[in-house]
Formats: sequence, C-alpha cells, structure tokens
Amino acid sequence: MLPSTALITGASAGLGVEFAHLLAKDHNNVVLVARSEDKLQQLATELEKQYGIKAHVFASDLSLPGAAQALLESLRLANLKIDVLINNAGFGTNGKFYENPAEQEFAMLQVNVVALAQLTRLLLPGMVARGYGKVLNVASTAAFQPGPHMAGYFASKAYVLSLSEALAYELKDSGVTVTALCPGPTQTEFIERAGMKESLLFTLGKSSAKKVAQAGYQAMLRGEATVIPGLHNWALAQTVRFTPRKVVRSLASMLVK
Repeated sequence: MLPSTALITGASAGLGVEFAHLLAKDHNNVVLVARSEDKLQQLATELEKQYGIKAHVFASDLSLPGAAQALLESLRLANLKIDVLINNAGFGTNGKFYENPAEQEFAMLQVNVVALAQLTRLLLPGMVARGYGKVLNVASTAAFQPGPHMAGYFASKAYVLSLSEALAYELKDSGVTVTALCPGPTQTEFIERAGMKESLLFTLGKSSAKKVAQAGYQAMLRGEATVIPGLHNWALAQTVRFTPRKVVRSLASMLVK
C-alpha cells in the first residue's frame, strides 16, 4: 500500500487503536477522531515516536448532528486529503427498543448510521477524482439477522453492510474500494458500554481486537467487499440464510438477553 493519509473514527480504544497501529506501521499518516482528546493525543505521540509518521488529532462527538460536516471542514482548513477512511466509531444499546432512553437510541443511530454515511459520502468524491481510495466500514455479524433486545443496533449494522456492498459495486472501476468488516463478539469496551458482560453472546467466547483489526485491514488492502473474521462467525452468518426467520429471531434473543 502506498503511503497515504487515513482517517480513523473511534480511534481512542479497541479496534480503532489497532487500526491506527496497522496504518502507521505501513508508513501512513493518520487522522485520529474520537471524543477523548487526551487519549487521542497519547496515541498520536506513541504512533509518531514508534513509526515516524504524522498523527493528527481531532476530538469530535459523532453522536451530535452536524459533527461529521464540522469534522470535514476542519480537515479542509488543515489542508488534509483523506485517502483511507475507516468508519470504526459505534456503540450498542441493550434492552427493549420502546423502553430504552430515546436519546440513547437516536445517538446510536447518529454514530452508527448517519455519521458513517456522511463521512463516506463527503470523502468519496475526492478519492474518486484522484483515482485512489479505500473505505473500511465496521459492521458486525449482527448485520445478518434481526436482534431482539438490541433491535436498533442490529438494524444499524444491517445498514452498514448493505451500504458498503452496494458502494463496492458502484465503485468497482474507479480505483476506490469499500469493505465491510463483520466481526463477531470482540473484546473491546463495546461490551461494557452496551451492558452485555453477562450475555450469552459474549460469555461463549470473544475474538481479540488485534486479530479482528488485522483481518479487516488485510481485506481492505485486497479490496474485498466483505470480510467475516473467524470460521465460526462465517458459518453462523451463512446458517442464518437457510434458517426460518422465526427461529433466527428466537436464537438471537437468547444470545443477546
């Protein structure tokens, strides 16, 4: 991969940190985006010292309407052109949709769906004009079925997967690729934030953030449309296609609850 500038959302922890290291190791400059400026500054210093690249920090809360556009304006003022976009920011809610706090559900959709779509839409024209670019959208195996008790989250990841696959086709002759990363349960701060430490989904086993990021990164470099890390996760995603939807809903509820 040629040296470029990569923007990573949700860069302060978990998969975001791993993506930042992978990109910096390949001599790419990085733009780190998350809410916590202190964590981003610490990571930026580490990356610059270890890999000799330039790391830019932009603290932004993508759950706020207009945050994505404001971030793009900051990039313009800093004269930063983005060649690689990794839409990693996201979180989940747990509980019955109609009982969960409305503001929490809407904030989740703003991050998982709206901000992701806005950043992708606003950065793609520049990539296409230059004839080179890569987008990696972090979806989930949740994208392949409905998820009672995490209804909004599962639906948001279905959007990410569908959008990514469609864009991958639209851009097939442009020099720009779009990849959807669909991991299963992964050891990140997502688990605690979603209140799912005791759920069967995560107690049955989790992948490391490092392995998941590596799988997504390599798939992005190859220009693959989708990647599902882990044979068991891949098998589960395929099984859902041939299982009655009533059964799928019941099993998903049991795993998530």
